[in-house]
Amino acid sequence: MTKATVGEALVAGLKERGVTCVFGIPGVHTVELYRGLAGSGIRHVTPRHEQGAGFMADGYARISGQPGVAFVITGPGLTNTLTPMAQARADSVPMLVVSGVNAGTTLGKGHGHLHELPDQHALAETVALTSEHVAAPADLDAALDRVFAPFAAGRPGPTHIQIPLDVAGTASEDSAAASRAARPRLDPVLIAQAANRLSAAAKVVILAGGGAKTAGAELQALAEHLDAPVVQTVNARGLMHGHPLTVPASPSLQAVRGLIEEADCVLALGTELGPTDYDMYATGSLPRMAGLIRVDICPDQLARHDTELAVPGSAAEAAAALLTMLTGAPKQAKGPERAEHTRAAAFEEIGPDYRAQVAVLNAMRAAVPGALMVGDSTQPIYAGNLYYDHDRPGGWFNAATGYGALGYGIPAAIGAAIAAPGIPVICIAGDGGAQFSLPEIMAAADENLPVTFVIWNNRGYGEIATSMEAVNVPIVGCNPSPPDFAAAAHSFGIPCSRAPMDPQAIAAALTAANSSGTPSILEIDITGPVPGQE
Repeated sequence: MTKATVGEALVAGLKERGVTCVFGIPGVHTVELYRGLAGSGIRHVTPRHEQGAGFMADGYARISGQPGVAFVITGPGLTNTLTPMAQARADSVPMLVVSGVNAGTTLGKGHGHLHELPDQHALAETVALTSEHVAAPADLDAALDRVFAPFAAGRPGPTHIQIPLDVAGTASEDSAAASRAARPRLDPVLIAQAANRLSAAAKVVILAGGGAKTAGAELQALAEHLDAPVVQTVNARGLMHGHPLTVPASPSLQAVRGLIEEADCVLALGTELGPTDYDMYATGSLPRMAGLIRVDICPDQLARHDTELAVPGSAAEAAAALLTMLTGAPKQAKGPERAEHTRAAAFEEIGPDYRAQVAVLNAMRAAVPGALMVGDSTQPIYAGNLYYDHDRPGGWFNAATGYGALGYGIPAAIGAAIAAPGIPVICIAGDGGAQFSLPEIMAAADENLPVTFVIWNNRGYGEIATSMEAVNVPIVGCNPSPPDFAAAAHSFGIPCSRAPMDPQAIAAALTAANSSGTPSILEIDITGPVPGQE
């Protein structure tokens, strides 16, 4: 029996580690990596650009909870994937990028080989949590263990493995596995200290981040016992939907900052306390957090802010453990009243334009309950990030925080749809951002995915134009002409509908579009000129 090649062994190793889908564009430098794919049972989805592969892997990972995997070629394939890797790192999304690289004997010599970079491995290391170079067949198994290790222990993010051309097609060899890291175990002493502080506090506020999005039941039980309002960052939206203690509003808003600063003990669960959530308006400071207790899976993250008590561990495990230690009667701290006051003040604070866009989001949620809403950087997403209560944990995510990569929405929505068969997906993108990745809709058509691509068409970069105008900068470069989206949809072989900027009209159009269970475009016509085009 012929021994498997390194490329075949790579695919087998991915399958052994639970990979069921990869996103990739084959090329002459990755032919050997594809040799074992057809018979592996692993699904292959073909994007139209490697950046699309990375963003699809991101969306897939956020919904499945498993690492999203991208297959890309040497050189430009890897560089095209760096932006999605950076977005994944900012949002702690598990992603593995598998690439080729030139033959080992040529590396670093500058001879001008096809797809050559000065040092591809070093370039990947600037973004990846770890990047592995498989210099010989015997290196493969340990390298795979190392690139999967961050997904099982600590804060996840992107990793990378590269296989040289002169190694991928050679016979594989058995090798020793690398040691595997384990998630930090909760320290019962720290949990007891945290429980004592929470018990002694009169007004507790909980900050829930993306690390808490799978801790819904534990979080709600803990919040109810403490009678504590729960402020959700963007990546935590969908937790405790409609609950009297929920505060689905940005901690950058003054109303939410006021709630946090009135607390005598703040419990932060799975949140990095980053400025794109906590200081969106660039004041240079975070809200004051008295008696701050932080729980995070990443010890390095816990060291990045002054904290009275740092507890390494997962949000779900910590919340459950804290609840068992809180033996007294549930608190009576007027939590629902504090949360209701904050919600009302925060909604008023975002202003009439954003309130109108949140009304559209609410109508969309009502039209398609339980949908995944995946966003690009566009006005309704900015509005929703400031204030919006989604009805599905983990079902609201976008690239308008963290790294902030434009063009994310369309491919990420495709990845999400593949991760959750049968669940409707709504992608919200502006006409500007859509043009970064519009061809990826063909992948949705190929896979017949139930994604409605909602294009918020204000015929330009409306948010940027408004920002320029606000500081008296002449508006330049903000009016790229949008394509004819109906014609684009026709070329993709999918339907297209249009609706005015009216919540009920949009809800009706979305209901009709979603009923088919197939991909479609819904264009929202934003009437009135973009600033600078009057």
